[in-house]
Amino acid sequence: MPPSHSTVPGLPRLYRPEEIAEVLGCSAWWVKDRASRALIPFARVGRAYRFTAEHLVEIIRLHEVRPAHSADPVAPAARTLRAIPAGRPAGRLRARPPRRSRQDEFDTTA
Repeated sequence: MPPSHSTVPGLPRLYRPEEIAEVLGCSAWWVKDRASRALIPFARVGRAYRFTAEHLVEIIRLHEVRPAHSADPVAPAARTLRAIPAGRPAGRLRARPPRRSRQDEFDTTA
């Protein structure tokens, strides 16, 4: 009988991809895919991916998004819009003609 985690002090508990996926709220496929592409930290035991609690914390940190601090009170979306130059009218948008605008380009005769 192999020793259980509780009988071997000092060893970290290894989690399966399914357990990590449940904590993260994603699929086990996503966890395995990211591990296979070395985009998240993992331990390899044989052919299986295993994760420690430290790995889980780092995975969360890697995918954390923080708001950008800006001294400008204007929203970021509003800053990306280009203003129309003052001397130029706004004009209407026109569709460009299709690449194959002539029917003779479509030779459908058998």
